Amino acid sequence: MKKRANKVKEEEETLCCCEYVNRHGERSNVAACCCDCEDLDDACDRFLKREPQKPESLSQVAAVVTDRIRVPWLWGGARKVDLSIIPPLILLPVLLHLAAFHFLLGIVVLTALPGLVLWYYYFTHRKKGRTLFFLSLALFSLAYMYYLFVTEVLPHGDIGLVQLSVVTVGVILTLVALVHTKREPGIVLPKPEVVHSTVTYYSPLADRDPDLHGGGQDVTMTVPNRAGSAEQSGVELKESSRRNWCPVCRVVRPPRAGHCRICGVCVLRLDHHCVWINSCVGQANHRSFLLTLVLFLLTSLYGISLVLQSVCPRQHLLTALLYCPGVYNQYSTALCFTCAWYSSIVTGGLLHLLVVQIINISYNVTEREARVALRDKTARSAYWGLVVDTGVYSRGICGNWAEFMTMGDKLNPPSRAPTDLVALVGANKQEKCKHE
Repeated sequence: MKKRANKVKEEEETLCCCEYVNRHGERSNVAACCCDCEDLDDACDRFLKREPQKPESLSQVAAVVTDRIRVPWLWGGARKVDLSIIPPLILLPVLLHLAAFHFLLGIVVLTALPGLVLWYYYFTHRKKGRTLFFLSLALFSLAYMYYLFVTEVLPHGDIGLVQLSVVTVGVILTLVALVHTKREPGIVLPKPEVVHSTVTYYSPLADRDPDLHGGGQDVTMTVPNRAGSAEQSGVELKESSRRNWCPVCRVVRPPRAGHCRICGVCVLRLDHHCVWINSCVGQANHRSFLLTLVLFLLTSLYGISLVLQSVCPRQHLLTALLYCPGVYNQYSTALCFTCAWYSSIVTGGLLHLLVVQIINISYNVTEREARVALRDKTARSAYWGLVVDTGVYSRGICGNWAEFMTMGDKLNPPSRAPTDLVALVGANKQEKCKHE
């Protein structure tokens, strides 16, 4: 009877492709997206009655809207759609087509668009919130530029199959490198193979908040610490908890690791949180991140040169972007020229990012370490802050690049077997007896 009841319960909880569980834990359907909205009704009723709105009314309405915007999915019911994905899909084509009507409109749009993106970046960065806006903008820009290249530039006859193949391969390789970059930045995880026991102390340490975890604290005791003297163990534990202990992730961070407040995890050799990939750049994906930048820039520069050769064949390549007479006589050529300008702006921003990355790698400094060193005034800065040398981990340019190219191989060091731990305990006991 119990098995039959559990089976009936599982069948009742199974969602079809158009159903989902709303924010109140209730079963709902995407067809009812405009029904039973008490928060919206209350806000409209207060507005019509000229009554003041509740402090949380707008946030509740926004939560209802974001919870109900879903698409049918074959597995697990309807999936929620992140609203930050939608603006780039609408604004980018509209603004680029608007800028193609006249060069004055082009100047206004191409000036306002980067400003709008930077404003949204500082707005979200200040709140430390996750957003898919920049990743959606990057992917859709790449896809839309390739679409316009195939539909607008290729029919003119100036582009051959070889050039089209090079651009296509560049786009594919960029996407493959991006997917590899987003896999994992190298999250710091506890090491159970070296953990001996976990002891709970109800007397808080001096550098910890006594209100955390109900006044109790879990202190991980490893075999080397247990075998050593109590005084040395206490000093090492206090120093480790002060410098390397992360109270959020509850792990001991290795050197150069850092906690990302946006992702909420500790990352090995944390460089920075990149909004363009919506992920952290750390020890595991730093090389693929650099490869993604290089592939994108090469593909973008080659595509821009092909577009300018097609719409401005009489002008030199370096001056065609600044002076191209007659390009606004046809809407098709004006749209291609506008897209070339947009791609140039994006390429310039990513080129600056690539230059900073190359300089930091040459000095063996992460972007996070550079910011901290500049804030504490413990580093040598040159060229308007473009070069930051802390002098802590540098081994020379060749040594720094050799360490960068091989740091991904050090993510999973060989762990000690249990027999090795037993032998280590015996050696520590023998050494202690000799000293006594």
